[in-house]
Amino acid sequence: MSVEIGRSHTQHATAQHAPHPWFETRNGELLIAGEPLAIVAQRVGCTPFYAYDHTVIDRKLALLRNALPREVQLRYAVKANPMPSVVEYLAARTDGVDVASAGELRIALAAGTPAQRISFAGPGKTADELFAAAANDILINVESERELRILSDIARRNGRRPRVSLRINPNFELKSSGMKMSGGPKPFGVDAENAPEILQSLQTLPLEFVGLHIFSGSQNLQASAIVEAQQASMQLALQLAQYCPAPLRELNLGGGLGIPYFPGERTLELEPIAAHLHALTAQAKRLLPQAHLTLELGRYLVGECGLYVCKVIDRKVSRGHIFVVTDGGLHHHLAASGNFGQVIRKNYPVIVGSRTDNEREIVSVVGPLCTPLDILADRMEMSRAAEGDLIVVLQSGAYGLSASPIGFLSHPEPREIFV
Repeated sequence: MSVEIGRSHTQHATAQHAPHPWFETRNGELLIAGEPLAIVAQRVGCTPFYAYDHTVIDRKLALLRNALPREVQLRYAVKANPMPSVVEYLAARTDGVDVASAGELRIALAAGTPAQRISFAGPGKTADELFAAAANDILINVESERELRILSDIARRNGRRPRVSLRINPNFELKSSGMKMSGGPKPFGVDAENAPEILQSLQTLPLEFVGLHIFSGSQNLQASAIVEAQQASMQLALQLAQYCPAPLRELNLGGGLGIPYFPGERTLELEPIAAHLHALTAQAKRLLPQAHLTLELGRYLVGECGLYVCKVIDRKVSRGHIFVVTDGGLHHHLAASGNFGQVIRKNYPVIVGSRTDNEREIVSVVGPLCTPLDILADRMEMSRAAEGDLIVVLQSGAYGLSASPIGFLSHPEPREIFV
């Protein structure tokens, strides 16, 4: 049977959490890759821990591959989840990976990813990072004229031509996205109005020009907004193509595809996006015949495969309200605590993974930290939990452990397992 997600009382007492079809239960216990939660926990040997289910990744990839044009390449954004086993698994099943630091580059290379299938983006690349990327023949998404100067100096010293794409900050944004990466003043890329001059300057630089990178936003659940941004990106690329020092070989349309987290959110409709990409691919064949389209996805590929698991260590009643106290919290999962970009705190899907079919009650799930911010679920209806039960935060495969202050109050770090 499918997991029954509890109701959130943070905003509306009757609001249901977003649907989550990826995990099932057996005899009231959550299954991870077909195994009972308790068995997985025994294998890990302690709580808290993160578990990433490879079968969910497989199903998400199958959805994309079946819907999108064959010509559209998929690149995994390592920043979403840099666990080496996850990176290795996705590097072998996508068309490449994108990294955002020298540390992520090392992970990608250690995972066996061919250099030709790695790209490097980010607005604050150091000279050492640029040198390492150039030395390994990584595609560098250039975000400033400074980066061009450094890469040109490296090329002249080493006698090699680093591969580059120019990241553009367009004058439009991805509407209704969780994070807007373009439109207006942004630290990402070069402003579209300055791009023609910069592209023309590349003709005299010892660099190998590959293409354009136009990433306008992330975590979007509105298919129409994604379609609109992709269409605008294509039109911008066609305008800039006349200034490029060589024919475009890649047009990176970024990502933007989101997953549901909170009450009222629904799964993104992939069909309209796929249909539009079929049309864009046909247009690119006519007008940019040497270019392939690339989608750079992180959260959409791994966000729903991950679970954060912690153990109940106490039940407390304070002035009539029940608090379930666990050995995990915001130091391991900042996003679930509501302190990672949320203006108004909303509950992630949280369940009692060891007792999904127990009688239900309204509780707050909190961690062991000495701060009122350490909340995993606030006034939420869920199965009655006892000491020793396992609490599970779903939708935890992206921006979980690596985006959390694990050193806060010096509690032990959680483990990670790929199953």
